[in-house]
Amino acid sequence: MREDLNVPMSKGTIADDARIRAAAPTLLHLAQRGAMVIVMSHLGRPKGVDPDLSLRPVAKHLGQVLDRDVQFADDCVGEEARTAVARLQDGQVLLLENVRFHPEDEANDPDFARQLASLGELYVNDAFAASHRAHASVVGVAAYLPAFAGELMEAELTALHQALDNPRRPMLAVVGGAKVSTKVGVLRNLLNKVDALIIGGAMANTFFKAMGYPTGSGLVEDTALDAAREVADEAGPKLLLPVDLVCARRMEAGQPLRIMDADAVDEGWMGLDIGPRSVSLFVQRLRGAGAVVWNGPMGVTEIRDFSDGTKAVGEAIASSGGYTLVGGGDTVAAVDSLGLAGRFSHVSTGGGATLEYLEGKELPGIAILKEA
Repeated sequence: MREDLNVPMSKGTIADDARIRAAAPTLLHLAQRGAMVIVMSHLGRPKGVDPDLSLRPVAKHLGQVLDRDVQFADDCVGEEARTAVARLQDGQVLLLENVRFHPEDEANDPDFARQLASLGELYVNDAFAASHRAHASVVGVAAYLPAFAGELMEAELTALHQALDNPRRPMLAVVGGAKVSTKVGVLRNLLNKVDALIIGGAMANTFFKAMGYPTGSGLVEDTALDAAREVADEAGPKLLLPVDLVCARRMEAGQPLRIMDADAVDEGWMGLDIGPRSVSLFVQRLRGAGAVVWNGPMGVTEIRDFSDGTKAVGEAIASSGGYTLVGGGDTVAAVDSLGLAGRFSHVSTGGGATLEYLEGKELPGIAILKEA
């Protein structure tokens, strides 16, 4: 099985086990049916073997979540992996060491994929969050074994399909974050599907500057001004931008704050959250939505002073009565930190994979399952 157990860790301690908990149902289901479950995953971006990025602490934590012993192999291929697999009994779970300790994984090396595949009889991809990568452990193994989707993969694809392909109306997208350039494909793809597109976060500054508004010292992507103009022209009345902003001179807690009109930010000040009139405008538009896709916070949520807009919009999405899909690492972190967890129809584990799906791209890890 390919899972995405790429969890944030500090000195061997797991800071957030959401991905481990998300992977547990498929692993437990297979183990309870007597399968020997051999799990592949990556952790971080190692350049060769890096003890700080070993999956050994993850194996221990996974065992606690599954309430059963999880074996660990010190490598994902070779003698150590084969010996660990040979010792497995029916219903046991084995986690292999970080596949990215071998550069052949990211290179989708066929021989490396064949070595991984030789450890099992069936291949299950349950790692939606890694399925935008054409890596050996994601795509390559499927060339050598019968390939299937796991329960988490199925849940992710079902949620995305429900939100994007056959949504209840009106359908709205709420997109925030820092940069237009990383999300221009998402914005363009969503424009073909939504009844309204709400934009917040620092990326709104780029739209404002493209319209000729003063943006003070706020973050602006000058290289994305043309893209912002094109999106705005294409969107027409579908586009909702903030009308006021919470501003400070520096992006720090405890700064004096001022509410400024979005089209008139003073020199030396920067917009760091949406203001109260923007909150009212967005909340009113979200009321009674049939479906909402949310990707990206409305402000700098890591600093409490600039998180009110995101919390208010999140509350409105959760209370809209529609099908609500939350995607993207920053958004999921904001949902958790602002006390909104558990209030949405589906919270994606995907990060970059969710973003690429929202962009309309076919993910290699899913394409190979369709072929299989």
